[in-house]
Parts: sequence; C-alpha cells; structure tokens
Amino acid sequence: MIVSHERDVLGTRMDNDQIKNAVKKVLISPAHGWEGYVMREFELGEGGYTPRHTHPWPHINYILEGEGSLHLDGQDFLLEAGSFAFVPGNKLHQFTNTGKGRFAFICIVPEEGDK
Repeated sequence: MIVSHERDVLGTRMDNDQIKNAVKKVLISPAHGWEGYVMREFELGEGGYTPRHTHPWPHINYILEGEGSLHLDGQDFLLEAGSFAFVPGNKLHQFTNTGKGRFAFICIVPEEGDK
C-alpha cells in the first residue's frame, strides 16, 4: 500500500545515445503491493526523447503535462495533457518532447518491462 506524491519520489536521470533529457520515477510497483505491474512517471525536458525501440510487453500511457509526439508503428501522433495511448507489445515506438518546458506522462507496464 502507498499514498504519496510524485514530488516526493526520487527520479533516475537518463541521458545517453538512445535517450535524451529524461527522468524516470517509479511510483507504484510490486514493492508497494501491486503484483505484476509498475506505474512510472517519465519527464522529458525540452528536446528530450525516449529510445525508438520495441519489446514484447505492452504499455499504457497517460499524458500529464506538456506537448509531445508518439511514434507508433510507423505513424506519428501529437500528444498533450489528457491524451492517452495503448502501445501493444512488439510495436516500434518513441516519445518525444515537441514543446516548451517539460513533457510528462504516466507509463504502466508489466513488471518485466521495468527491469
């Protein structure tokens, strides 16, 4: 069980040749009693992006703040606060911050997707 606020969760900064200007926060996981799933918040700074990649598990996303795009299976979709997406397993995808300021979203994956 957990009741908290995202501002109180320590984030992990990620910045390399595949991911730019990103912070990941694990909000709820099996460690908190949610067996099998993990809810994370990702924040992409201006010009930031996630890797363009595939994996076997699906994920659910909800946009909290900012403007961005989702490249999904050969198409680009514009996203803003309130947008949501289901990304099936084995589909090429990437999130990119296309606006000013931060682009933040919730990402829920099966436990194996957060290793």
